[in-house]
Formats: sequence, structure tokens, C-alpha cells
Amino acid sequence: QVQLVESGGGLVQAGGSLRLSCAASGSILSINDMGWYRQVSGKQRELVASITSGGTTNYADSVKGRFTIFRDNAKNTVYLQLNSLKPEDTAVYYCNAKITTLHTDYITSNYYWGQGTQVTVSS
Repeated sequence: QVQLVESGGGLVQAGGSLRLSCAASGSILSINDMGWYRQVSGKQRELVASITSGGTTNYADSVKGRFTIFRDNAKNTVYLQLNSLKPEDTAVYYCNAKITTLHTDYITSNYYWGQGTQVTVSS
């Protein structure tokens, strides 16, 4: 059983900062791509940032220069540093990861989601 547990969301004023964390646990052999998505009620979930196992990053245009994604492979954890927050960044943020899992006599590779963490930016 693999779990992604997020933390770090909250309420912050415009211009402020937050750091989100997402820790993976379970029978993990390896973690490939990891990413953060966000979703506003009534809208589609959108990619915010992603990072490969080698550290290559990708960002949505709306967050470039303000958000930074990084990971600690030893801790199976991905982070999202959110700076210069704007009210339009308000959303539920979800962690996603492609994880190869060890079973009794076989392995599987699947995408997993965290439970989501609310980020609210007040103007």
C-alpha cells in the first residue's frame, strides 16, 4: 500500500509564502516523476509543477518565477515553495507521483495522488 501525505497548506495574505510537502510511504522501489496540481471548485485540475527523478523541472506559466518544486529522494518527499502568492493561487493542491511498488513476487508502476491541501490567499 502506497500513501502520499501532504502538509503545509493554510491561509496567507497576498505576497506571502508557503511551503507544501508531500511524503510517500509504503513498499516503494522507486519514484519517477513527481508533481503538484491544483484545483478550484468547478474547474479542472491543472498542473502547477513537476520534477523528474533526475531533477528536471517544469512549471505552469502562471507560477514561473514564483513557485519552486524540489525533492528529497532519500526521504521520498517532494516540496513546493510558493512565494509572492496571489489570490488566484487559491485552490486545493494535490501531490502526484509515479511509484514503482514491490509486491510479494511482482512489481507494479502506478500514479498515486495525495489527499489534497487547501491554500487560501487573501487580498
